[in-house]
Amino acid sequence: MKPTLLILAAGMGSRYGGLKQIDKIGPSGEAIIDYSIYDAIRAGFGKVVLVIRHELEADFREFFGNKLDGKIEIEYAYQELDNIPEGLTYPPERKKPWGTAHAILVAAGNIHEPFVAINADDFYGAEAYQAVAAYFEKNSDETAHCMVGYKLSTTLSEHGTVSRGVCEFDEGHFLTRIREVTNIEKKGDEIGYVDGQLWMSVNPAINVSMNFWGFYPGIFDIYKAGFEAFIRKEKDNLKSEYYIALPLTEMIEKGQGKIKILETDARWFGVTYKEDKASAIELIGNLVKAGKYPENLWR
Repeated sequence: MKPTLLILAAGMGSRYGGLKQIDKIGPSGEAIIDYSIYDAIRAGFGKVVLVIRHELEADFREFFGNKLDGKIEIEYAYQELDNIPEGLTYPPERKKPWGTAHAILVAAGNIHEPFVAINADDFYGAEAYQAVAAYFEKNSDETAHCMVGYKLSTTLSEHGTVSRGVCEFDEGHFLTRIREVTNIEKKGDEIGYVDGQLWMSVNPAINVSMNFWGFYPGIFDIYKAGFEAFIRKEKDNLKSEYYIALPLTEMIEKGQGKIKILETDARWFGVTYKEDKASAIELIGNLVKAGKYPENLWR
């Protein structure tokens, strides 16, 4: 069974200042999302599911048009604020989506096979897709999910702070804990973040999650149970988000599943801020010049 690529594309892009999910980066007008799909096709994936908001649907359908016809199947799932357990309400002034774990959960009806979940605006490298596809082929334990890890020092932005999932793992390279750390930045020769009023230095070589996850469909049950508990507690908090990391940590602690950290030579970059776009264009251009990608992906 071919795996599915689940792309989380419902974000509001407040720091970027626009719809960065389909902003043109490649030499023929490709967005980063195009390169993700192209790499997934090369790794043997059979379907793409895009998680968006209804208000973005026309933009995405116009962007993709028919360029994927005959190459890979594409479906849409919708992340909306009212997609919460029956009987609960939330403040009408809330605008922020419920977070990345909720985005995964809303695609449960579209996916019944192993899948990779990624951010729409991150470039992960072809090796990442190949590594997870190979893992799915060899692994027979559907409670043993996986992720691709990246070194923190290679995942920062020169134009502002970032949030990262800091990973801890055992001798078998299975995740033991993942901690969401916000406002990470580089100051001089140090990488760290401010906790209260204290500067907390962080090892630049630590393994972090960039939201490249390899899951089996059973993960939806984990996310559903976790979201129901989260929303009952946090529904009145206008900025609360249901992050991917929290239910996974609880899953590991309860012995309901585990996550293998895969090491690859994959290169990550993203467009958190508008100022990151120029660097992304240059990096894509260099990959095209090196023959890693054609100048026009879908010709």
